[in-house]
Amino acid sequence: MTPWLPSALAYVASWLDFQRRLHDQPGVAIAVANGGEIALEAAFGSADLVTGEALTPRHGFRIASHSKSFTGAGILRLVEDGRLRLDDRVGSFIDGLHPEIAAVTIGQVLSNSAGLTRDGPDNGQFFDRKPYCDRAELLDDLAEPPVFPASQRFKYSNHGFGLLGLVIESVTGLSYSEWITDEVVAKVGLTETKADIELWGHRPMAKGHSGTQPLGYRVVIPGDNPGRAMVSAAGFVATAADVARYFAQLSPQAETSILTPLSRREMTRRLWPDDEASLGRHYGLGTISGGEGAWRWFGHSGGFQGFITRTCVFPAQDLTVSVLTNAIDGLAHPWLDGVVHILKTFSERGAPPAGTEDWNRRGWCIWGAGDLVPVSDRVLIANPALFTPFLDAGEITLDAPDRGHITRASGFNSPGEPARLVRDETGAAQSVWLGGGRFIGEEDMKVEMLARYVEKAAG
Repeated sequence: MTPWLPSALAYVASWLDFQRRLHDQPGVAIAVANGGEIALEAAFGSADLVTGEALTPRHGFRIASHSKSFTGAGILRLVEDGRLRLDDRVGSFIDGLHPEIAAVTIGQVLSNSAGLTRDGPDNGQFFDRKPYCDRAELLDDLAEPPVFPASQRFKYSNHGFGLLGLVIESVTGLSYSEWITDEVVAKVGLTETKADIELWGHRPMAKGHSGTQPLGYRVVIPGDNPGRAMVSAAGFVATAADVARYFAQLSPQAETSILTPLSRREMTRRLWPDDEASLGRHYGLGTISGGEGAWRWFGHSGGFQGFITRTCVFPAQDLTVSVLTNAIDGLAHPWLDGVVHILKTFSERGAPPAGTEDWNRRGWCIWGAGDLVPVSDRVLIANPALFTPFLDAGEITLDAPDRGHITRASGFNSPGEPARLVRDETGAAQSVWLGGGRFIGEEDMKVEMLARYVEKAAG
């Protein structure tokens, strides 16, 4: 394991727990894989706000469009086996399609460039207003002409990936769920992944939740809708650790995988830019990609009623990060970006030396929390309330085990002033002074605020 990674992951967990509380989110689960091994898995908050059930790493989430990456790998396995080709026309496998749709290729559908409708004329399944499409409804929708000609632009289509599920059934003679379970899920070695909610059984399952508006409070969205013909687009259920394991083996650099390196390179290649968005993202063969340089990534995201999820693989770093949330306004996207910001900072600054452990702490004052985070030759002053906690972070240079001075900070803060730890009678670090400000532990801050603002007012 990279020397800086354990310290980085420890701060990732601390920061993410704080973020969940700060934004009053029901729950979040995270897993980080280093190579093919899980280096961090953690869960914070609640699996169900009504029952108060605590969320654990073993809880399943609806991972929605992550399902497309399973379908993509399934298609490429069939290509490797010589059972179909990416330039085969979908109409050679499925009857009843509009002639223009019948003429598009497997590769065009897989890369979301076939010009197909996103969700048909009534996408109430994504608003929890009707069941997901069955085969007949899906084919009825695809009997209508496409929206755009094939290979004109990137156009995301759940119906397209539903169609790929039907192609897999046609080629293999098995149901999509049966074949994908045997040939993808099982062969990766995943034990906490199912193709649809009906297969999850009695395992612990996170409930989805609404946002706080318009009711003014959250309600549970069960998220127990069977995927039916849309399983191949949006049906999967998994834990964060299994999602990270799965995507890690899709990296072209992975030592073991169910796909050849060539297939993995093709699957994760940047094929179609999302030109009309400012996020700088591309679509490949069932994967999304972005980023630059040593932190280029591929992966996927998912939005199911009550759940927002996101996973990214960073091949050059040999790292995979999966963040799963159980609210329809879940912050999986900015939180994953924040995790990467933390990892980048530690990769640039290095691991902290021995003897700086007592400086690794969260301090509180009436203005909120601040984090002291030791790195190679400094202690960074981070703001855990930010999605990028090390943005404009101050720096402390240590002059002695318990003393230092602020060598870098905004001019509005306290550059040049002293920093020191205060210990109790047992020798344990109790608080910290940064310049003229004293920062104490969370429980001590609660006592102080209750005494000053609650008990005093009541008395």
